[in-house]
Amino acid sequence: MNYPEKARRVIQLEIDELQRLHARIDDSFSRAIELLLPCVHGPGKLIVCGVGKSGNIGRKLAATLNSTGATTVLLNVGDALHGDLGVVDPGDLAIMLSYSGETSEILDLLPHLKRFGIPVIAITGGVQSTLARNADVVLDVHVTQEACPLNLAPTSSTTTMLVLCDALAMALLEARGFQAEDFAKLHPGGSLGRALLTRVSDVMRQGEQLARITPETTVREALQAMTRARSGAAVVANADGTLAGVFTHGDFVRAFQRDNATADKPVRDFMTPHPVSIQADKLAAEVLATLEKNRVDDIVVVDAAGRPVGMVDTQDLTRLRLV
Repeated sequence: MNYPEKARRVIQLEIDELQRLHARIDDSFSRAIELLLPCVHGPGKLIVCGVGKSGNIGRKLAATLNSTGATTVLLNVGDALHGDLGVVDPGDLAIMLSYSGETSEILDLLPHLKRFGIPVIAITGGVQSTLARNADVVLDVHVTQEACPLNLAPTSSTTTMLVLCDALAMALLEARGFQAEDFAKLHPGGSLGRALLTRVSDVMRQGEQLARITPETTVREALQAMTRARSGAAVVANADGTLAGVFTHGDFVRAFQRDNATADKPVRDFMTPHPVSIQADKLAAEVLATLEKNRVDDIVVVDAAGRPVGMVDTQDLTRLRLV
């Protein structure tokens, strides 16, 4: 049996269903976001309900919404009818997940949610189902074929539902203007939290740890300054304090390979002008992205006027466990 081919078949079937989902995204998605926004901006919360595999997708949706600042409760459908409906308040909004739209537990809960007068968004493959007919907005996740060779186990359908839920959460995030700083407040733990909560000014090299030279400084003097600062690069500043460039150990090696009599020549002949820089008040997470994008090991830190005030080395980020 060709197992890799079996795997490719499953993946391709799910890709095909996602392409069909992509093609049928329409105004109903916009209406869902328009329903969600006032709830998230107001005192209300989102109530997510699902059973079985749909319940698993609902759990992921609730986690994503909570992690992006949209207060969400995952309501256990079985417990809801035995007291847990107490978490539901007027002003809330329900997101109900059921591929068939005929899940009995969901339908039993539906009239009780309606009694609170809260809007219902149905995520279902049964666009003519009981759930769909009683929802304010229907998001269609039907598939033509499961990736299961028996066409029985939920596979394509759960993938499609998961991707649509991600799209819903991310579109809502953008509509609310949710920023990296907001994300940081909700993710204080681990390397992600450190990267998001730490500013460039907190990690940059400055003072004696910063090799600072002028364009007229000789290569020999620049190397001495870098040695004292224990740095692989030096910031080159003009007389008025503005950034002129950066001189790195790599620049020296390349210059020396061309001419071994470079030691007493000024660094302006070998430095990198207009180097990659970042402002001191930016998040350290932006340093990571900038270093990766430009494929450099050092980045100059500047103030609001563009004057160099420090430098960040990739080794600094590793030492502080930001990478």
